[in-house]
Amino acid sequence: MEKRSLTEGSWLNPPLETKLIDQGLLVTAKENSDFWQKTSYGFVHHSGHALLNDFENDSAVEATWLLDYRHQFDHAGLMVYSDEKNWIKAGVEFADGAPQLGAVVTREISDWSVAPVPLWMDKKIEIRFSRSGDALTIRARCQGPWQLVRLAPLDIDREWKVGIFCASPLRSGLSVLFTDLKTGPADSALH
Repeated sequence: MEKRSLTEGSWLNPPLETKLIDQGLLVTAKENSDFWQKTSYGFVHHSGHALLNDFENDSAVEATWLLDYRHQFDHAGLMVYSDEKNWIKAGVEFADGAPQLGAVVTREISDWSVAPVPLWMDKKIEIRFSRSGDALTIRARCQGPWQLVRLAPLDIDREWKVGIFCASPLRSGLSVLFTDLKTGPADSALH
C-alpha cells in the first residue's frame, strides 16, 4: 500500500473545520451532520462530511483514525459514494454506550449492521475498502489481524468515489483525528 495525502480530494459537504497537524488531519464535524436514507427512522440525511477521490476498480483504500469520541451516534471511517441514494459507509459509531463497528449500505434506502468493539476505545482504528468487479470488501482492525466486516454489492456501471468521512447527528463539537490514508491493489481473496 502507498501512503497518500490526507488533504487530497474534494469535500462532499465541507466540515466546520479541518486542521493539518503533526499527527494527521483533524476534522471537526458540523452539528446535525449524517448520511441516511429512510429506513426505520423515515428521515433523509445527506449532510455528513466526506473527502472523496476517484475509486477505480481493482483497487483498495485504507484509512486510520483515533477512536476517542464518546457521544451518541458520532462516527467516522471510510465512504464509497456515487450519489445521494447510492453509497456505503463503514467505520466505528458510538451508539448505546459503546463503540460499534459497522457498515451502512445504501441503494435508495439504507441498512445498518453493527457489532460492539469496546476494547477499541482510545486506539487507532483501520478500515480497508477493496473494490473488485461488482463487490466491495470491507475489513477493519485494531492492533490485530484484519477482520471481515461486510461484502457488499457495488454497481459496476456507476462511477464511485472513496474517502474519509465523519458525522455527528446529535451535537456540535465532534473532532476526528485521521492519521493515515493508503491506496493499493484490491485484495486477492475474500478470506
